[in-house]
Amino acid sequence: MKTGTHWPRRHFLRLAGGAGALSWLTACDRLKDLKASLPLGPGADTLVPFKTPSGYGPDLISHTLNRLTWGAAPGEYARVSALGSTPEDCLERFLEEQLQPEKIEDPATRAVLARLEAVREPMTELFEYKPSQLDSELTRAAVIRASHSRRQLYEVMVGFWSDHFNIDSSKLDCRWFKTVDDRDIIRKHALGNFRSLLRASALSPAMLFYLDGRENKHRAAGDKPNENYARELLELHTLGIHGGYTQRDVMEAARCLTGWTVTGREVKLGIGRVFFEAAAHDPGAKSVLGREIPAGGGPEDLDRLLAVITAHSSTAAFIARKLCRHFIADEPPNPAVEKVAAAFQSSAGDIPETLRALFRTEEFRTLRGNKIKRPFHFIVSALRATGSATSCGTGVRRALQVMGHAPFHYPTPEGPPASGADWLATLLCRWDFASQLAGGSLKCTRTDTAGLTACAGGRDGLLRHLFGRDPDTAECAAAAGVNSPLALAL
Repeated sequence: MKTGTHWPRRHFLRLAGGAGALSWLTACDRLKDLKASLPLGPGADTLVPFKTPSGYGPDLISHTLNRLTWGAAPGEYARVSALGSTPEDCLERFLEEQLQPEKIEDPATRAVLARLEAVREPMTELFEYKPSQLDSELTRAAVIRASHSRRQLYEVMVGFWSDHFNIDSSKLDCRWFKTVDDRDIIRKHALGNFRSLLRASALSPAMLFYLDGRENKHRAAGDKPNENYARELLELHTLGIHGGYTQRDVMEAARCLTGWTVTGREVKLGIGRVFFEAAAHDPGAKSVLGREIPAGGGPEDLDRLLAVITAHSSTAAFIARKLCRHFIADEPPNPAVEKVAAAFQSSAGDIPETLRALFRTEEFRTLRGNKIKRPFHFIVSALRATGSATSCGTGVRRALQVMGHAPFHYPTPEGPPASGADWLATLLCRWDFASQLAGGSLKCTRTDTAGLTACAGGRDGLLRHLFGRDPDTAECAAAAGVNSPLALAL
């Protein structure tokens, strides 16, 4: 289903205004019974008057915040607007700020995350925890970081790479190892180098379990490799399904990867240790994408394989198209894809350089308001837009589960659908979440609706903040006709 720039929201606003919909919303009172096991994150208690956007259609700064962050928080539009003398200059300075997350102080988020004990544990200690506790803490950490961290582009890219290298945390020992994968693989390399990220993922304990890499062994002549990971490596992680590889390339890549394994719960000491077992490796010569990999390479076959596939033009094109789909449009324009692919290839997969090229394309700057948010994005952006404080307790986590977008639980390797149109069936669930958030009934979350409205300069200011532009006459009328304009506008 394709939509125009502002049609979906206006359409629903008119329907709601005409029918008096959402009149059943609860009053905008503060949540009185907070049963969170964690302190609430930064948010509702820190609201101050803030500048809101104006003009028809999202301007470049609103657009930048919509794409480079998980959503505009109160006051963020004014902060970014003050970074330069022109909107283009503001975008450049904000981009450079965000591409250096290590220089961004984030004490409030860090203080809340410090209470999440399990996600900080070393590998050997994780198996002392129940999988349900690890899952809860990992989800909470993801939501709190996305909704409250000042390192927004970094968190957006963490989400992007988590989907790209999807691992279902409910499979086997992934229930424990996904915590390490998130911390030491995805988060460590999210704004680094693609080949380094790819190698780290290939040797991630969670990935070795999830795609059966630990079962890929060659012990005698005639043994066939387990090609599961090799196939997804080529199809989903690098070249793409139309990237020019053959079934023979899959088998040859699998041969390169034989011998890499990881210890699981079957051992008492050294759980999660990744190592190369020479006796389980195919020592013969291989050929991948027409490139020869000499015999006798042993563990070096992995790096030789990755060198071949990451240097291939199909990998640059595939990664560029996914990035452009994420940041520009569900059907990204080819000129933008080509520019981003060229930057990826010329920089040898440097992620910041690739992103600079993307955000400097004319297509990124002009194609605005054309994407439907996926459920996780919708929920997190709502928390940010309202300045809500949350511990990501049962209310938020249940909403993610009901909408089918709980982090780290998509069952198949391709990851959750990238197009917002694929998630339109969740619209009623979104209305329910928005009404609970605005009405103060979302468990373990606090939203000061009255304070937010006042700080935005009244109802029209609130709509400008949430829309990133001036509301039109129909939208203003619809908002005036319901009990909770905040819930309706989210």
